[in-house]
Amino acid sequence: MDATTYLKKAGLKLTPVRLRMVEIFDAANHALHQQEIESGFDGIDRITLYRTLKSFEEKGLIHKITDLDGNSKYAMCESECLEHHHHHHHAHIHFQCDQCHLTYCVENVEIPHIEIPGKFLVTGQNITITGKCGNCQ
Repeated sequence: MDATTYLKKAGLKLTPVRLRMVEIFDAANHALHQQEIESGFDGIDRITLYRTLKSFEEKGLIHKITDLDGNSKYAMCESECLEHHHHHHHAHIHFQCDQCHLTYCVENVEIPHIEIPGKFLVTGQNITITGKCGNCQ
């Protein structure tokens, strides 16, 4: 789907920053650090970048991943997410390469819902598998 259709379907206005951000995510096959996203622009205000990332996340276009090093990364949602259900409710695993440290979404492997006994309230779950990606093997 092209960037214009993608943004219209999400109910977002078409702006040069939003269009470029869709292109950046579409070109990546892994989750991106904010700095990687920022480097895809010819100068962008960090506040604009932050607000655009936030609106994309709220609309279910991207999701935020905290990798094993504690860094925040963003990945485009493979399946369509409804904004009111989005708080990263797609139950898929992530793979982080030990060598290049890139993080990938593995959409076709679902995480089963896990009930924790006792007085715990589960608000999310994240499983990250580590190893070497195809490029580093």
